[in-house]
Amino acid sequence: MNLDFLKPKAPPLIGVDISTSAVKMVELSETGKHLAVERYVIEPLPKDAIADGNIANLEVVGEAVKRAWRMLGSRVRNVALALPTAAVITKKITVPAGQTEAELEMQVETEANQYIPFALDEVNLDFQVLGPSPATPDEVEVLIAASRKEKVEDRVAVVEAAGLKALVVDVESFATQAAYELIEHQLPQSGKDQTIAIVDIGAAMMHINIVRDGVQVYAREQAFGGNQLTQDIQRKFSLSAEEAEAAKRNGGLPDNYEPEVLQPFMDSLAMEISRALQFFFTSTQYNSVDHILLAGGCSVIAGLDEVVASRTQVSTMIANPFLNMTQSSRIKTRQLLLDAPSLLIACGLALRRFDQ
Repeated sequence: MNLDFLKPKAPPLIGVDISTSAVKMVELSETGKHLAVERYVIEPLPKDAIADGNIANLEVVGEAVKRAWRMLGSRVRNVALALPTAAVITKKITVPAGQTEAELEMQVETEANQYIPFALDEVNLDFQVLGPSPATPDEVEVLIAASRKEKVEDRVAVVEAAGLKALVVDVESFATQAAYELIEHQLPQSGKDQTIAIVDIGAAMMHINIVRDGVQVYAREQAFGGNQLTQDIQRKFSLSAEEAEAAKRNGGLPDNYEPEVLQPFMDSLAMEISRALQFFFTSTQYNSVDHILLAGGCSVIAGLDEVVASRTQVSTMIANPFLNMTQSSRIKTRQLLLDAPSLLIACGLALRRFDQ
């Protein structure tokens, strides 16, 4: 007899991605095996509220989180957050199988001591048993993640200031990978035995995650993003940063914008992606990529996928983790299609509510 309904359900939670340019929230629900997008919101952040992935102005970001949550219109106050990949040191270790939780903790601390350049009382340390080691059956692989305490505390503080509660603190690259699992079915053979580059182009940074059969094999960040286009618009048409940003989003620029500003930006972006792939090939045993998935705010520039595909000679598509989900009546389908690539991390975080 199966009494599954007596088991406590995982508490509902909202995925909250605090990026350079915006606070993004996603709430998902599940009926049987089917996921649904309940609600989402993208609330812009003022310039310089986030600098190099760090929260530079706690008050301003806290206010933005509060506004975003109000606009979301959810009753759920539990959230999952993520730290920038660069703020987290991760390492895979193998340890003898069959240890108790306490023994494992001791061993993880000993290992962590060797490669973390800070005192252990300055870091938040966590680990996850990944499973049996492929090389030696009587050992298990364990993933260790460590981050400076203040990095975690700042993010937790801004959501608490907005009256929310952080239940999960993840890593952006892991959240991206979780969202990718919703997208891989859209690829030929569901992406099996293929090397997939997920390129998330944010405002200030381009994040490259390369996965193969559900395992991350490479991650890198490059300082290039949508702010570059805003600056190009500013210079070319003598606008303020705010005016340039608004014009970039809403249109209304002169006819020479596309050939003289947008096209060169797309070419530069494709070149950066091509360069990132070259780094990947020279520093790993891989020498090809089967697909590129574009994500982040810049990825919705019309025709960018074609420019990248022709530059890299790799088939390129825009990432949409919501494609096979049902949508609540409050979601505008066309708007979600435009916003989906920017919501990869928030979506990956929202999936954490279904963790066993």
